Amino acid sequence: MNGSQSVDRALSLLAMVGRHAGRGVSLSALVDDSGLNKPTVRRLLLALMRASLVEQDEETRRYYLGEEAYVLGTLASQRFGLLELCLDSLSSLSRKTEDTSFLSIRRGMSSVCVYREEGTYPVRTHALQVGFEHPLGIGAGSLAFLAALPDEEVEEALTFNRAILTERYPNLPPERIRRDVALTRDRGYSLNPGLIFANSWGVGVAIRHPDGRPAGALSIAAIDSRMSETRQVELAGYLKLEAAKVEDKLAGMFAVRTGAARQTTSKSQARRRAK
Repeated sequence: MNGSQSVDRALSLLAMVGRHAGRGVSLSALVDDSGLNKPTVRRLLLALMRASLVEQDEETRRYYLGEEAYVLGTLASQRFGLLELCLDSLSSLSRKTEDTSFLSIRRGMSSVCVYREEGTYPVRTHALQVGFEHPLGIGAGSLAFLAALPDEEVEEALTFNRAILTERYPNLPPERIRRDVALTRDRGYSLNPGLIFANSWGVGVAIRHPDGRPAGALSIAAIDSRMSETRQVELAGYLKLEAAKVEDKLAGMFAVRTGAARQTTSKSQARRRAK
């Protein structure tokens, strides 16, 4: 394979390993998911391991993100620090509700869970874990994010995901998701009434950048017996409150960056005038 193709495939494998987060992933699973043959996958993994982007557990032989991936992620978080801005809100949500709260962000035409804050209620739902990825519109957080997009981007996502929706989520065709998007916009929050796992319900709210673009989504999941209509509204209220707090933080960051950029531009213009 040529150089650029090797890079593309290696980065794709790195993303696949990342989706499995703390659970690790087997070589056979990576072969199945990537569609590549086993020797190619092993060769690319060895290259990623030499760069410390991936490591292999000696006992289980499963693959995990490596030390260098952590370093790069830490550096990137300084610019894309949504999780850091949400940590207090996630902790508050799980403390108030006793249920599990999540932060999800967009990855292409899917959403991926990047953080899970456990609640204290003894019976919990484990349907969503860190690293799990769903097509946009599948799950409470993912649906909240999709509903926050313009109509043309909603249609783009549904068209892109049509095959996977048909294969993995036959009870959630694009027509159903369109209706759910409309309901989410009307209510101001999304609802997953056990559509993926029967006893796992969720409520979600989008987080928006200052320009209105969705940055991510906060959601709460609980067993069905804890999701009466009254409690759905209560949980949505908590989510909206915390989403507003995060949006205020994002607005503050945007103002600081904009101010710094303007200051740099003014200094550059002054230097040019001086010349």
